[in-house]
Amino acid sequence: KMGRRSAPRACGGSALRRVFPLRYLLCASGDFVKVYSVSTEETLRLMGGHADLVTGIQLNPHNHMQLYSSSLDGTIKLWDFMDGIPIKTFTVGSKLLALYAPASAEDSVFVVIPKKGERDTFQLVSVKLAKGAGQDLEAKELSVVLDGVGASMKHIAFGREGEYVVSVKDVNLQVYFFKRKLLNRFSLSTLKTKGGDNNFSCVVCHPTEDCIATGHADGKIRLWRNFHHRKEYTYSTLHWHHDIVMDLAFSVEGTRLLSGGVESVLVQWHNESSCQKDFLPRLGSPIEYISMSSDGALCCTLHTDNRITIINSNLRFSRSIQGLIKSRDVKTGLVVDPRTKALVLNGEPGHLQFYSLQSDQQLFSLDIVQRQYIHQAGLKQSDLVKVAFSARGTWLATVEESEEVTDPELQLKLWFYNEETQSFKLNTRINSPHDNHITDMCFRDMNELEEDSLILVTTGRDCVFKVWVMVEDTDPEGNVSWSCDFVGSYHNYQATNCCFSEDGSLLAVSFEETVTVWDSLTWDLKCTFCHPPGNIRNICFGRQTCSKYLIGATDYGFLCCWNLLTCALEWSAHLNVVVLQPDPLSEHIAAVSWLSKESSLFVFKPNEPRPIYIQRNLCKEKILLAAFVPRDEPEIISSEKYYWLRRSQLFFLTDTQELMTLSTKSLEERLTPSSKQLAVEESLPVTPFSLLLGKHRRQQAQEDTELGKPVVGVITVNVQLLHTPAHVLPSASFLCTIFINSLLISKENKSAEEIADEVEVESEKAEDDSDEEDVTEMEQEDTSHTELLGEMTCKLSKSQEKELRKIRKTDYSWISAF
Repeated sequence: KMGRRSAPRACGGSALRRVFPLRYLLCASGDFVKVYSVSTEETLRLMGGHADLVTGIQLNPHNHMQLYSSSLDGTIKLWDFMDGIPIKTFTVGSKLLALYAPASAEDSVFVVIPKKGERDTFQLVSVKLAKGAGQDLEAKELSVVLDGVGASMKHIAFGREGEYVVSVKDVNLQVYFFKRKLLNRFSLSTLKTKGGDNNFSCVVCHPTEDCIATGHADGKIRLWRNFHHRKEYTYSTLHWHHDIVMDLAFSVEGTRLLSGGVESVLVQWHNESSCQKDFLPRLGSPIEYISMSSDGALCCTLHTDNRITIINSNLRFSRSIQGLIKSRDVKTGLVVDPRTKALVLNGEPGHLQFYSLQSDQQLFSLDIVQRQYIHQAGLKQSDLVKVAFSARGTWLATVEESEEVTDPELQLKLWFYNEETQSFKLNTRINSPHDNHITDMCFRDMNELEEDSLILVTTGRDCVFKVWVMVEDTDPEGNVSWSCDFVGSYHNYQATNCCFSEDGSLLAVSFEETVTVWDSLTWDLKCTFCHPPGNIRNICFGRQTCSKYLIGATDYGFLCCWNLLTCALEWSAHLNVVVLQPDPLSEHIAAVSWLSKESSLFVFKPNEPRPIYIQRNLCKEKILLAAFVPRDEPEIISSEKYYWLRRSQLFFLTDTQELMTLSTKSLEERLTPSSKQLAVEESLPVTPFSLLLGKHRRQQAQEDTELGKPVVGVITVNVQLLHTPAHVLPSASFLCTIFINSLLISKENKSAEEIADEVEVESEKAEDDSDEEDVTEMEQEDTSHTELLGEMTCKLSKSQEKELRKIRKTDYSWISAF
């Protein structure tokens, strides 16, 4: 089952608008709704259930512990986000592009849907939420409010107390008054004079006055008043932004207006005056959305780099929640940091982002290029293109190059991990390591404690591969640096890929259509393989029991397996493989193909030509990259079909830069543990003391269970009572009997200690007529009997135990004479 871990494009629209309760921040992300803690930035809950992209979320205006969400799957869900469970699902049928829930609307919400029969035309409709006993309900009662609206959440806003609704599109503004059933239309000039562009980009309404604020493509903000009349309306203009105004938001009392755009600056306007304004600059990336908390104490901004910034009411930075940064182009591929098991790839321009898959947040960003990036079209600048880690994560190699096609400016940098500063420090910078673009590089995975064994190989379009080794510097401190030790080539072909065998003894380098195998100690060429037509696209060695095989994929679609012992082709298949990724902890190799505009997954062992797992139509998008991430502990998998995922988890990155993973559990199984946690418990920060206390409690509970204390039934009932939402619990009279009975200790369920005491008392009474030797022997036997009783479910009566002891003391040695 495919699960979307992070979708940078999903945190949009209604994801942050007016859904900011006091302690929690709710955000739409892909098919899910995430609940963050404002104080700790942690992801408290992941609510899933939609079958497609979530396009809108709104708090229930009549119950702020509940949340509405809309999706492209045509459903509206009502959630209890404190417990993370869906209460109702309303099926509308059409794709839902935006969601609004004004307090004035009773038992209804407003959504934007495509207009039937017309392309790229949308309607704002009112949806009557049906009432019923079931959880899944049909919502077919739709009423059209406005035609020709924009598809974005930012293009529609509701006025004070829900008296009117405003829609903007192109240069047109519509205001519809519900009670009067009056529609007023206003238009601006379409002429672009002196750099002006009157196209609307966003709209927001004043919370207490009849005032509409609109943002425009030329950076202007217009404040509309007296719009009840078609000809007597007025507007004033505020102007600071030099480009499009991305979003606007009024404060709760309406005295301040916030605006944001491509300048990465949050502007605060006071009393609708252009002279009174404050700025919060250097927020990192353009601002897409702005949201205010219900009490006005905080606001947050969503940025184009998939980051949420939480800001105090005095316009001071508070906290930041960074997700997976959406880079322009992931040239580095998906790489796993051996130290943190974080996913490493391109982040901000010239930076490497270390993304934690466990917390779904960025750990840190490493500036590789160390130059100021200038956002200007057509300007040739250096960017990060290749990255590789050594086996233990001690060394990091990066390649940066300029965007020049013919004569690129190249730099190879070697970084050493500093334990004291807990970060990478630049060790060696090599200018122009190759005469043309570097196509691939890899470290030899051997014992890093021996410096002689650690080498780096780079391949380039200059038709050579180079071997880089560590050498000691001549300075007294005895530092090390890197230098070139060997240069190899093959028939003046371009070198495209390289990889080492598991033991590091062999190096495979592909030169266009040919794969060459080299001895990593003497650098002698051992053998060559080829499978024309087509150049080699990917290569990798088999691991563990399959280490004698070499796998390659050609750009003509062939997947080939060569035997290194016989130097012959073992098998081949025509699959149009675009991604070839070996699991570092097993013999399995994952191959992703792109056929008939769909991505398919094949998992195989090199010694078996038949795949052990096939998943057709894995996703609609084209998968460009993949990576196996080792698990902290092997997962218990009952199905043999998914046994290859036991030690590692497979992640994919699509051409739309969505990060996906293959899960062995259903959606309900993955979300159940979080939905059963109390919100109060989850809002507490994870500290060393809390971890220690939790470990102590688990150990104590385990000891109590081993001693036979009857705590299981009581705990189960209490947990069910406390963790079940009140609105789905039966009556208190029904639960009272069950709860009281769970507290009582049954006579039949005696602990091992009680049974041992009873047996010991009975044994003392039965020993009065026995001598000392018999007593000692009997006590030893009785002790073993007590241990067995602790595990037995059927127990003897006291009279039966006395009879059994008499039989034990009877001398049966006379039977041996026969």
